[in-house]
Amino acid sequence: MQRRATAVWEGGLKDGKGRLTTGSHALADTPYSFHTRFESEPGTNPEELIGAAHAGCFSMALSLQLGEAGIRPERIETRATITFEKLDTGFTITRSHLDVSVRAPGADRAQFERAAQNAKAGCPISKVLKAEISMDARLET
Repeated sequence: MQRRATAVWEGGLKDGKGRLTTGSHALADTPYSFHTRFESEPGTNPEELIGAAHAGCFSMALSLQLGEAGIRPERIETRATITFEKLDTGFTITRSHLDVSVRAPGADRAQFERAAQNAKAGCPISKVLKAEISMDARLET
């Protein structure tokens, strides 16, 4: 299986503009620029997209892990916060923090914790990131 995305950039770094398109067209000519990445102009940026990918991947991995533990979640909500810092070596993603809330009435807390840790380690996006990956996971019963 392969997935594709395309980025088109026109112009210089600070005055240029780009467009992102995914193979599925879920994103189609979605704008991004220096200003959407380093300031607060509306539009997306690569770090935000990595956060969305990590949150989505982790949520699915957690659903799998919970199911294997005999727990059927009603709802999993994951927010990924990507830390993007300027280091001596240049701009770097240094961390992805997962803030997870799961509604699973009657779930065993120890099984939940084990499933969450397994999902954090096993999610394909977690594996591809070389940054520290941290997580807060809450079980709502």
